Amino acid sequence: MKKDITIGEKYGPAMEIQTQAAADLYFEQCVAHSMRHGVDRAKAEQMEKSNLSYYAGYYGEETRERVERLFKCEHPVFGAIAKNGVPTAKEAFEAGVRMGKALAETKP
Repeated sequence: MKKDITIGEKYGPAMEIQTQAAADLYFEQCVAHSMRHGVDRAKAEQMEKSNLSYYAGYYGEETRERVERLFKCEHPVFGAIAKNGVPTAKEAFEAGVRMGKALAETKP
């Protein structure tokens, strides 16, 4: 991966991956990319799993489920689709409100 890659360039290809072998290889590339930016391996793995699952949340249910399964991750806001199902519009809205309030509390 090039050093200055966009989010879409980095995570878009992962949304198309269908096999565990391809997912494992791609995950290693994502982790290595983060480590080149000064992140240690443990943090890079955690960050990449969070980013992959968050990005998959913008796709359909099938893609999100596959990405979470292949990359062994879960959406950082809604959890794993396999355990929690698809969030309702109300749940998604309420999560956004909670996140907005939490962010507002951190600002001076």
